[in-house]
Amino acid sequence: MNDLKFAFRQLLKNPGFTAVAVLTLALGIGANTAIFTVVNALLLRLLPLSNPEELVQVVTKSRFSDANSFSHPFYKM
Repeated sequence: MNDLKFAFRQLLKNPGFTAVAVLTLALGIGANTAIFTVVNALLLRLLPLSNPEELVQVVTKSRFSDANSFSHPFYKM
């Protein structure tokens, strides 16, 4: 208990340090929450589909490039 009293007194003695510490914690917690929200929405939740087992991935293989993309005219061939 004495340690908490000492810590509180030290924080009151140095209001600049206290403000920087509180702002740093607030920014860290806010950034962490924002990043987790994006990761949760994009990567962790399932896609809202009625039949997800019917999804397919169309890729092309080329000896000239490692890219797995293609243009719309190529798809229509």
